This record gives sequence, C-alpha cells and structure tokens, in this order.
Amino acid sequence: MTDMSEFPSGGPLLALDPGEKTIGVAVCNADRTVVTPVETIRRTKFTADADRVFALFDEFACVGLVIGLPLNMDNSVGPRAQSARALGSNLKHLRKLHLHFQDERLSTDKAEDRLRTAGKTRDEIKRIIDAHAAVVILEDAIETMSA
Repeated sequence: MTDMSEFPSGGPLLALDPGEKTIGVAVCNADRTVVTPVETIRRTKFTADADRVFALFDEFACVGLVIGLPLNMDNSVGPRAQSARALGSNLKHLRKLHLHFQDERLSTDKAEDRLRTAGKTRDEIKRIIDAHAAVVILEDAIETMSA
C-alpha cells in the first residue's frame, strides 16, 4: 500500500470507504484508540465530494487520510481500486496531506457482521454500512501503523 512512516505518530485520522454512489466516513481520536463512524456522503460531483471530505477533515483536526483500496481477492487491481486511487490522487492535488491506501477486502462483510450482532435491522444496516466499513478500514490501518 502506502508507506505510513511519514504519518504523524499521533492525531486523528479520517478514513474513507469510497463506492460508486457513496463514501463512508470514519474518524479516530487523537491517540487512535477509538474509531467512530461519521457519515455517508452521497456522491455527486468530485468538487462537492472533496469539499465535504475536507470539511470533515478540518472539523476533526485530522492529520492524515486513509482510503480503502478494494483490491481483488487475487491481489490484482481492478476498476474499483483504480477509482479509489484516483480519488486519493485528486484529493492530494487539492491539499497537501498524508495519505494511505488500506487494503479493504472484506471490510463491508466484517462491518455487516458487527451490525447484525448488534441487532441492527436490514434497513438500518443498509443506511449505515458504508460508514461502518470505513471504521473497519481505519482500525486495520491503525493496526498496520502499530505493527
């Protein structure tokens, strides 16, 4: 993925789970012990999407951005992963920031399992799954950093 050695050792991180129609968003606290779902952005135009991402980045005083990279199960890069990389590249063109792509295979499945275990209905899960998948992505990235 991306070398995380350049990331600051502390401070909140924002995570994105980019999809075709939505972007799930999660954030962690400054000491990176608690990850919280924030919202699901309905994708419109890149400029509007980027404005919302940066508004959240600034609101939570984030020091880095983690984007889920949906690699294929055979580790190859398909259209969804190319789209995620393009999103990151385009965001980085707008603002200098620390950026990491985190392998997000099965993050949605893991988030869905957690939500079902918590007793959420199918409709509730559908509304909040993207932000909760971003939680899984950020937790995995934090674990990668501390390894």
